[in-house]
Amino acid sequence: MKRAFQIVDRLVTPCPDGNGSIVLYTNPDDQERRFLVDELKIDDHTLTSSLDPDELARIEFEPEHTALIFKRPKNYSSADQLLFGVASTGVFLFRDSLRIVARDDVPLFDGGGKQRVDSLSGVILRVIARTVVHFREHLRAINTVSDELQGEINRSMENRHLIGMFTLEKSLVYYVSALQSNGALLEKLRHSAAKLGFMPDELEILDDLMIDNSQCARQAEMTSNILASLMDARASIVANNINVLMKRLNVITIAIMVPTLVVSAFSMNIPIPFQERGWMFYAVHVVALMSAGAFLYLWKRLSK
Repeated sequence: MKRAFQIVDRLVTPCPDGNGSIVLYTNPDDQERRFLVDELKIDDHTLTSSLDPDELARIEFEPEHTALIFKRPKNYSSADQLLFGVASTGVFLFRDSLRIVARDDVPLFDGGGKQRVDSLSGVILRVIARTVVHFREHLRAINTVSDELQGEINRSMENRHLIGMFTLEKSLVYYVSALQSNGALLEKLRHSAAKLGFMPDELEILDDLMIDNSQCARQAEMTSNILASLMDARASIVANNINVLMKRLNVITIAIMVPTLVVSAFSMNIPIPFQERGWMFYAVHVVALMSAGAFLYLWKRLSK
């Protein structure tokens, strides 16, 4: 799918006629890929890397354009089962146009208020800034979900809660790697600012963006370390809950076996004293109940 935008009054606005200087390709089809490769001279490997979620962020300078690949969070859905993944996005800056290639539909130009842009290079900074905000929103959601799972683990022995925690920890590993990769890309952008034609105010935005991305990366790393360090404790809680349950079941089993033993002793096919007496039936039951009560009394005294 292809969508066009243009800069009007320093704002990125949709262009209904499709002739804007900023074009977003979402999961481009074969015809769009051929246009990007044959007409715009975009390297096919670089274009494929823009759609590869395992590709690292980088910047490449070509004769007719500059290619950037950065990492961003994938759109989360319930089918992901608590796995917050990352994806790659390609940005190709030409002299008078900007082409953006992404695997899925992403809100690249919203969520940041009415941010002013003066050039196509400023649009790149805005897109990356929106990505950092998106990472921060997902980290906040991960913290909320992990707190809820922790409470469930403390109350339940189901494996699915522990599996959810492991999945969140795996997601944070992806996020830390992606944010560190984006940080390296931002440093290269800063070193190549003159070549890309960044204006003084855009350089200030780039410096702030480097700080925000670094803080977000540290937050993701800290959250990942906390989850990793607490997983053993949470697993111990589940094991302790199982031990407590098994202890209670063993007590109930023994409490039933003791009176059973008494009744069995008086049920053997041999002569037993007072077996002709009618009250002997009730006496056996009284002894059985007394034996169960004696066991429970001893268990409580020994368990203190």
